[in-house]
Amino acid sequence: MTSRFPVISPDAPLVVFDFDHTLYDGDSGSHLFKWLIERAWWRRLLALLIAPIAGPMVAWLPTRRSGISAFVWVGTIGLHRSRDLDSMIDEYVTLHASSIRSRLLPVALKVLYRHREAGDRVVVATGAPPELARAILAFVAHEDVPVVGTLVGPKFGAVGAIRHCHSHMKMIMLRDAGYTQPVAIAYSDSSADLPLLHAAQWPVVVNPKASRVAMFHRVLPAGTPILNWGCPDRGGTAV
Repeated sequence: MTSRFPVISPDAPLVVFDFDHTLYDGDSGSHLFKWLIERAWWRRLLALLIAPIAGPMVAWLPTRRSGISAFVWVGTIGLHRSRDLDSMIDEYVTLHASSIRSRLLPVALKVLYRHREAGDRVVVATGAPPELARAILAFVAHEDVPVVGTLVGPKFGAVGAIRHCHSHMKMIMLRDAGYTQPVAIAYSDSSADLPLLHAAQWPVVVNPKASRVAMFHRVLPAGTPILNWGCPDRGGTAV
């Protein structure tokens, strides 16, 4: 089958997209794990029991990862391999294709498509499990974009993060995946992606929290675009 995009040359510019709040309106991982918890009454009950402790942990940045991991554990008890979770992800995306499609941001997909048309080397780097972003983009958006994401594996009788694709680790995991050339353009909403945005020749902030806009103006090069690609509850200049 002939690709609809040009062959990527060895010196093609590297363009990195975050996924949540960048291509997708919301937190895709939270939506997935909510569904995983809600599929059984005892999981819902267990989530309610841990919520008084894990909930405040999620709300406080230094303990957020631990709080999220607690709910991930509830949703994945009984799964023992990453491919077990991948199968559940594929089922989730198939069952929720319509609602997921409504959360993909048309402006964002158009920008991604134009980079691919131009022959750029495009990769999505996300804190979500890579199969989630990959399945959404392939099944719902019909885009076969490479994805680097959080690696999962067996953990306390469930499946949990083994290597979290977040902050500085996102840059390390991109390099480990073979994306060793300088980043030409990076798109992200999150202050956690400042290492990625600082590494990019042209950083672009999209759909940031309104409270973080001033910080991005302060720490990124003058003239860095801060855009809103269609998230009404987020900051940035509307496109």
